[in-house]
Amino acid sequence: MELMKNQIYESSITSWSSEGAGVCRIGGRAVFVPGAIPGERWEIRIVKVTKTAVFGKGETLLSPSPYRIEPDCPHYKKCGGCSLRHVSYDGEMEFKLERVNEAYKRIGGIDLRAGEIIGAEDTLHYRNKAIYAIGQGPVKGFFRPRSHDVVAIDTCLIQDEASDMAAKAVCDFMSENGIAAYDELSGKGLVRHVFTRYGRTSGELQVTVVASGGFGAKTQALAEAIRKACPQCVSIVLNVNRSKGNTVLAGDFYTLWGKDTITDTLCGLDFELSARSFYQINPVQAEKLYYKALEYAAPDGKGLILDLYCGAGTISLCLARGCEKVIGAEIVPEAVENAKENAKRNGIENAEFICADAGEAAAELLRRVTRPDAVVVDPPRKGLAPDVIDSICGMNPQRVVYVSCDVSTQARDLKLFEEKGYVATKATAVDMFPRTSHVETVVLMSRIQA
Repeated sequence: MELMKNQIYESSITSWSSEGAGVCRIGGRAVFVPGAIPGERWEIRIVKVTKTAVFGKGETLLSPSPYRIEPDCPHYKKCGGCSLRHVSYDGEMEFKLERVNEAYKRIGGIDLRAGEIIGAEDTLHYRNKAIYAIGQGPVKGFFRPRSHDVVAIDTCLIQDEASDMAAKAVCDFMSENGIAAYDELSGKGLVRHVFTRYGRTSGELQVTVVASGGFGAKTQALAEAIRKACPQCVSIVLNVNRSKGNTVLAGDFYTLWGKDTITDTLCGLDFELSARSFYQINPVQAEKLYYKALEYAAPDGKGLILDLYCGAGTISLCLARGCEKVIGAEIVPEAVENAKENAKRNGIENAEFICADAGEAAAELLRRVTRPDAVVVDPPRKGLAPDVIDSICGMNPQRVVYVSCDVSTQARDLKLFEEKGYVATKATAVDMFPRTSHVETVVLMSRIQA
C-alpha cells in the first residue's frame, strides 16, 4: 500500500518515538503521530511521506489511553519546550523506561535492562537555567518546533518563576525605551536572548542579556529595571554576541552590575557559576544521578576513579567523597581551572585535575604506572568516539560507569565496549527533565577479560 498525503486511516498506536510521538503501522510503514499515546486508537491523516519516514496527524481519538490528561499549559501545542504534558506522570515514567530498554535491545543488541527509573518529586519549575528567545513586539518565549518563530509565553511551567520575571523585565524595558529585538534575517535590532541562571540553594539569580551591541546611555537604567523586578538578582551580565545564526552565548561578556558569578550547592558541595559554566539544569535529580554513579564506580568506598569529561568538576568532587582518589580529565583549560578552584573551595584534597583528552589521560596514568579502578564518562549527546573507547579499555579498569543524556548513542557505545571485554551489568534511568521526552541513564560495565 502506498501512503499518500491527506489520506485518512484508522490505526492503533503501538509504541513511542524518541521524541514522545505515538507510532503506529499503516501499510507496512511506521507512522509518527505527535500527541498520540500507545494503546490508543485514532483516525490519522497522513501529512508527510518521505523515503525514510511518514508523519501523521491525529484527526479523531476513537479510544483514549488511561494515561491521557488535559495539558496544563496553554502554550503546549505551539511551544517546543515540552512534549509530554498530555500524559500523566506515571505514563511518562513508563514511556521513558520502555524507551531506554528498547534502545539497549534494538540499537545496542545487548542483554541489559534498566531496573528502575528514578522519578522527580517536583515536575514544576524545576529548571535552574532558562534561555528565552526575544521576538518582535518585543515578546519573550521559545521557538516553535523546527522553526525560529518565537512563541510568546507569559509563564513557563518548567522554568523557575524568577527567570520569567527577569525576561519580562527586559521586554518591558525594551518597550518603554523603543529598543528592537534582533532579527536573524536582516541582522537589525539589538536584543537576541535573555539567559538566566538561578541557584536553588543560594536563592541567587544571574541575568545575562544577549545582544548584538551595547545599550549606551541606557545601560544603567536597564540594570535598575531588572533589579527592581527581581530582588533576588545578584548579577547582571551583558553578552555582546555579533555572530550569525542562533548561537546563544558567543563573543564578549561584561558584568553590568553585581557579581560575575552566583553560587549553588550540589551534593553538599558549593559551586561558583558564571554564565558560561556547565551546571546541571535540575540539581535535585542530578544529585540522585551522581550518587548512583558513585555507587556503581566505588561500591566499597575505595580505589582510584578517573572521571573523563569532568568539566568544572561537579561529578568528580561528588565522587571524591566516596572513594580514595579521583582524577578528573578535561580538554578545556578554563574548565580545569574552575574544577581546581571548586575543589579548593570545598576543602577536597583527594581530587586532582589534568588538562587532557581521553588518550592523553591514559598516557599520563601509564607514565605514572598506575591504573584506575573505575572510569566514569559523561560525554556529550553524540557519545564516545571509538578511539576514546579504545583508550578507556586500554587502561584496563575493573569498572566503567557511563552516564548519558542520549540513550541511543549510549546503547551503540555499550556494544563496542562489550566487544572489548566490558559487559553492561546494571542500568538506572533518571528523569532529569520531567514533561519532556529526554531521560538520563547511568550504566555499570564490568571487565570480563583482562
